[in-house]
Amino acid sequence: MRWTRGDRGNVQDLRGGGGGRGMGIPIGIGGVLVLLVGSWLTGVNLFDAVDGGGATDVVADRPVTASPEEERQVDMVDAVMGDIQHTWSQKVQNYQPTRAVLFRDAIQSACGLSSSATGPFYCPGDRKVYLDLSFFNDLHNKLGAPGDFAQAYVLAHEVGHHIQNLTGTLESGPFNGGANEHSVRVELQADCYAGVWGHEAAKPGRFAAGRVELDPGDVEEGLNAAAAIGDDRLQQQSRGHVVPESFTHGTSAQRVSWFRRGMESGDPRACDTFSNQ
Repeated sequence: MRWTRGDRGNVQDLRGGGGGRGMGIPIGIGGVLVLLVGSWLTGVNLFDAVDGGGATDVVADRPVTASPEEERQVDMVDAVMGDIQHTWSQKVQNYQPTRAVLFRDAIQSACGLSSSATGPFYCPGDRKVYLDLSFFNDLHNKLGAPGDFAQAYVLAHEVGHHIQNLTGTLESGPFNGGANEHSVRVELQADCYAGVWGHEAAKPGRFAAGRVELDPGDVEEGLNAAAAIGDDRLQQQSRGHVVPESFTHGTSAQRVSWFRRGMESGDPRACDTFSNQ
């Protein structure tokens, strides 16, 4: 994946600390690493508190010490977040931008206190994506999903929740199949939305225009990442067995299928997980 370093206007760097108070529930990839250590939480309706918190300002209070590789990751996140939003600004009327808030260990957002173990998440209350960059190492080493585009897929998935927030999907209430099934459909739609951006990023000539452009093999990285964080694979790894009724994000096959659908169509209208079984 090729990208150009920018001015970091798409990230809010709070790796030095800081935080505010708030209410609400973060949604997204979150819970992946918790599950890996046997603490997966099930049966939670993610949507009752979507509007529970207002915008929260947080200020870094300690200097950041980071390796060159981590600083490269910051630049990559900035470039990818900017590119994802460029795509969605052309597909969603009156699009309102989001930012990636970078933190270490724990963060207080409008959705409350969250630890790095939650994984990356989107907070509807302040409309921001939250990420501890250490997750990228875990994505590679623990989940077996290496590569820049695997990381970009995670970011695009979280921005997918931002699109759902802007379009009212997160306010629709639990699907009639129950809170867990509703959660699965929300997550699969975010996977499809990630693919919609991937469709644009795969177009040739984008790098020359200052945009993100995929290289050969990148799509496979994204598909591998989608498969790596399927509920069935994660539960098998952590528990040694699978409990389908506890799924909240979808199986590996489902996540790959919906990500692929977005990649192939490039059309958000193809991402209606609520009408499709």
